[in-house]
Amino acid sequence: MKDFHLNRRTLVRGAMAAGATTLLPSPGRAANFANQTITIICPFGVGGGSDLWSRFNAPFLSKYLPGKPVVVVKNFPAGGSVGGANLFVGTAKPDGLTVLSSSGSTQFPYLLGEKRVKYDYKLMRFFLASPTGGVAYISSKFGVKSVKDLEKLKGVKLHYASQGATSLDLAPLLGFRLLGLDVQHVFGFPGRGEGRMSFERGESDIDYQTTTSYLRSSQPLVKNGEAVALFSWGAIDASGQLARDPNFPDLPHFAEAYEIVYGKKPSGVEWDAFSAFLLSGFPAQKLMMLPQGTPDDIVEAYRAAMRQTFKDPEYLARRDEIIGEYEQVTDKAGEELYHKASTISPEARTWVREFLTTNYKVDFE
Repeated sequence: MKDFHLNRRTLVRGAMAAGATTLLPSPGRAANFANQTITIICPFGVGGGSDLWSRFNAPFLSKYLPGKPVVVVKNFPAGGSVGGANLFVGTAKPDGLTVLSSSGSTQFPYLLGEKRVKYDYKLMRFFLASPTGGVAYISSKFGVKSVKDLEKLKGVKLHYASQGATSLDLAPLLGFRLLGLDVQHVFGFPGRGEGRMSFERGESDIDYQTTTSYLRSSQPLVKNGEAVALFSWGAIDASGQLARDPNFPDLPHFAEAYEIVYGKKPSGVEWDAFSAFLLSGFPAQKLMMLPQGTPDDIVEAYRAAMRQTFKDPEYLARRDEIIGEYEQVTDKAGEELYHKASTISPEARTWVREFLTTNYKVDFE
């Protein structure tokens, strides 16, 4: 953290010494980042999904932001990404020179109202959202062929290798419960990769993987008959509704799976709680924001840079490798996703906190 503060002071002194234009442009003045360095704060370690995503987008921001600034990624992994996000809101100035790159594991503590969270998504200035997807699957040993057969699992105890009750695995924890599955969540696994290996060893018998990992490592299990795909988490369509994941058009999305099981559309406070974490964990899993108070011209410069990025041949050639066959979004569509991913009703928040405290001894005090 010390290095970050020193770098910020050095950058500001350098800009002033060079006679740079005012760091907070007045409304209507075009933003320009010539001879500037922009820092993307990634509150995760080097080499993880969020780090790779940040480093994938950084060169395109450098290419398309006015003045072609240098864009660097700095990793501040602390407190499950909460520490880095707290650092951002505590130190970043609204001058366009500092960006926060967050993920679902940054958004979940915010949605849960954890005391350690010092950031408020409602106050940040959004410019990029990146979706992901995933597929839930079960061991074929139970004779289940599709989600239509879940009735066969009544009275069956399933096991899921989880990272923790308030981690990104909160979405499957709530989702499996909504479908009436009796799942014992075994906590302490460091990631979904380790969860998949637990499934392959037969230690757990229900699992999910994000799209890229599923296609690479789990779909072969389905093809050779060791596992059965149940549903995808879904994607958000142009109208803002949950729809089938374009990577898995033959699989029902979660809301369809619920309707298949119960014969009605999902509703109620439990569904509202799950939906908040579903949206934050998948359709809007990764976000980039500028600090509170960033002027509109700077925000627009970032959004314009992303609009140009989305048409860049190099970006299009590498996108699927990094984020799968999903479209990153900005502007109004991204703003709506951003709002959905950072919003939970007071009733839903109260329900999920009480549920986690009662069933998993989570302490929010």
